[in-house]
Amino acid sequence: MAGRSVGETGEFEVIGAITAGLPTSAAVRVGPGDDCAVFSVDGDVAVSTDTMVENVHFRRNWSGPNDVGRKAVASAVADVEAMGARPVGLVMALTVPSELEAAWVSEFSFGVREECANAGVLLLGGDLSRGRDITATATVFGDLQGRSPVTRAGARAGDVLAVCGRLGWAAAGLTVLNRGFRSPRAVVVAHRVPEPPYGQGVVAQQAGASAMIDCSDGLLADLGHLARASGVAIDVDTSTLDVAEPQSVVAAAVGGSDPLTFILTGGDDHALLATFAASDVPDGWRVIGSVSHGEPAVTVDGAAWDGDAVGWRHF
Repeated sequence: MAGRSVGETGEFEVIGAITAGLPTSAAVRVGPGDDCAVFSVDGDVAVSTDTMVENVHFRRNWSGPNDVGRKAVASAVADVEAMGARPVGLVMALTVPSELEAAWVSEFSFGVREECANAGVLLLGGDLSRGRDITATATVFGDLQGRSPVTRAGARAGDVLAVCGRLGWAAAGLTVLNRGFRSPRAVVVAHRVPEPPYGQGVVAQQAGASAMIDCSDGLLADLGHLARASGVAIDVDTSTLDVAEPQSVVAAAVGGSDPLTFILTGGDDHALLATFAASDVPDGWRVIGSVSHGEPAVTVDGAAWDGDAVGWRHF
């Protein structure tokens, strides 16, 4: 496909290149190439879908096609992790302009494969269509393996709030890119490709997590969803939040702002947030707050957050 556009290459040659040699497992009854994929699970299935749109979720001058493919998978799989399910299969719908280089789609598909391998999920098929902008929609299926799902609605007064994964790295990277720079590289890479804590959703469920959510819109925003669903008040203790050196460097470079703002309001890192009885917090999770009775709300060090924004909103 080198040197040709998607339109010149043709839909089915591109699809064939994307699906050639995909790994499979005994659970997959029918893989790519038929009207549907068919796979077997043990019990209930968790399903989530996530769409990435060019110039909304990514920009081609900031992220390569491999990055976009990896991010599309990671952001979708994180939702299944947040239910305490084991990711099993994923289907991807990709819309591209006909004049787009076919090599871009090839590199995108390599990124999808790479992140599927990282997440332990199988690419089962998908769809390719023509459109004005690049959009990638990933639908992921998770096997609860006979366990109950962990929803947003189970947090209880007396629980502690814990996190597994990074917070505020992608937001610091986005700030850098918006100013036309490419460093610190660590936060730029974090914006391009998130690192969800794969496998930790099941760990949290087995440890007795009472509620859980994927941190995609920002810590305060997503805790707000959890607080409202559970009917509880949540307080974040900022003394427990780790500010990394690259975040401090970015904050200082943009006028000496507080780097905690990245951590409290920045999205796209896809850490997992969960509530537990204090004695049940598993290894690898860090306690960052508490749950109490009260009107559903999120406070910071016992007070309302006085920043301009609490997280990402599409509209």
